[in-house]
Amino acid sequence: MRHQRPDRGTPRVVPIAAERLRVDRRRVTVGRVRVTKKTRQRDVLVDEPVVTEDVVVRRVPVGRFVDGPVPDRYVDGRLIVSVLEEVPVVVRRLRLVEELHIERRRRTVRRSERVTLRRQEPIIERERPARSSAP
Repeated sequence: MRHQRPDRGTPRVVPIAAERLRVDRRRVTVGRVRVTKKTRQRDVLVDEPVVTEDVVVRRVPVGRFVDGPVPDRYVDGRLIVSVLEEVPVVVRRLRLVEELHIERRRRTVRRSERVTLRRQEPIIERERPARSSAP
């Protein structure tokens, strides 16, 4: 038996196969993290110098007449404020009644006081989900 040859005018069909790729994404939970904070307290003793200032006012009687208002002034670290009054005389004049000598005195005193300090600490817990049968 002879093979029959196809006619030269008949087209030959050659099947072509092709693969296609489809990429999908899906979320898969592989674990969880829980972060909480715990505040801890501790008492500490603070011992620091504390600076205070006291103001001392001393009244100094003067009792003399002046020609006009006397401006406030500083002498040896003291603020001197003049207090005036009008006195009826044949001619009205200002008499310096007294001066206020004001000075600052600084002193340092150590004082201890108990204070509470707080501090937060993170607590990290990892949770693993139950395995599912899905791929």
